[in-house]
Amino acid sequence: MVSKQFFEALKYLAIEREIPEDRLLDIFRKGLESAYKKQYDKAENVTVEFQPDKNRIVLFANKTVVKKLPEDAIAAEYILLKDAKELKKNVKDGEVLQIEITPKDFGRLAASQTKQILNQGLRDYEKELAFNFFKEKENEIVVGTVVAMNDSFITLNMDKNTSTNLPASEVLPGDAFSIGDRIKVYVTKVELQQEKKRPKVYVSRKDKNMVRRVFEQVVPEVLDGTVEIMGLARDAGDRSKIAVMSFNDNVDPIGACLGQGGHRIKEIIRQLNGEKMDVFNWHDDPKYLIANALQPAVTVGMIIHPKEKEAVAIVEDDYLSLAIGKRGQNVRLAVQATGWKIDIKSLTDAIKEDLHFERVIRN
Repeated sequence: MVSKQFFEALKYLAIEREIPEDRLLDIFRKGLESAYKKQYDKAENVTVEFQPDKNRIVLFANKTVVKKLPEDAIAAEYILLKDAKELKKNVKDGEVLQIEITPKDFGRLAASQTKQILNQGLRDYEKELAFNFFKEKENEIVVGTVVAMNDSFITLNMDKNTSTNLPASEVLPGDAFSIGDRIKVYVTKVELQQEKKRPKVYVSRKDKNMVRRVFEQVVPEVLDGTVEIMGLARDAGDRSKIAVMSFNDNVDPIGACLGQGGHRIKEIIRQLNGEKMDVFNWHDDPKYLIANALQPAVTVGMIIHPKEKEAVAIVEDDYLSLAIGKRGQNVRLAVQATGWKIDIKSLTDAIKEDLHFERVIRN
């Protein structure tokens, strides 16, 4: 017999630990089933049933009804049809019969094992909650507190009693952290460590989509979809190119991203440790899209090969090095942000080669 106080204590614990009562009972049920098999050295397929109205915990053996025991069968999991009919007259072959097998001292076993069962079950439940929590944060920005650092990684404490390592390879070039700093990281992947049943959270500060999430946090129009980021390329810690467009004719997408007096883009740059941001207008016409992407260089002409998705951009001679960029960065980021392969030529070379190109008329 189990006391009324026993069930009341379980109910109170469910409230205190903010665990659904049915989930808490499920934890306790599984623990008791395991404890019974260990205590009594039994191999039955058992089910625990709670009867709080009677202050009882009842144990059932689940036995499959058979005419003859299968070869290599675990006898405890079966009952012969002739024996089963003594318990239930209309029982059929193949039916699963629940037979009460509650030992006289089962209540005492339940009471003695309560603390151990619940402690282990609650630990497992908290690990499950942590995994589910961070799985929902995949491809999002979270905040962690720096608790340790070495040459290989920075250890962060995060929500749900979870820690992770930010690899040195995923830290921005100018990042400088101290113990106790709270820093933003992008969650690239979350896996369940089977041996520990805890989430393994992979984080980065270099992933290009961190730029997208920072824009969403700082620019309300990006978050609500009024302004959409159509293309994004990043040299983490140095420069990003972001193509934007607005679905509202009354909203200037670049103006929305810059903010009054540039305060929004300044905040984005601050959060990304000084990384430069080139924000340009997306355009359905590839010659204007590519010309916009190559800014601050001025493009005067374009040769478009739509099937190959390739283009030759013609720039004034003075803008050639600017269009290409240091170590080819400007054109490389433009290629990644637009999805077009881009070759750059000076206007003088284009005329020498007798190239026929469309003029790009800038408003």
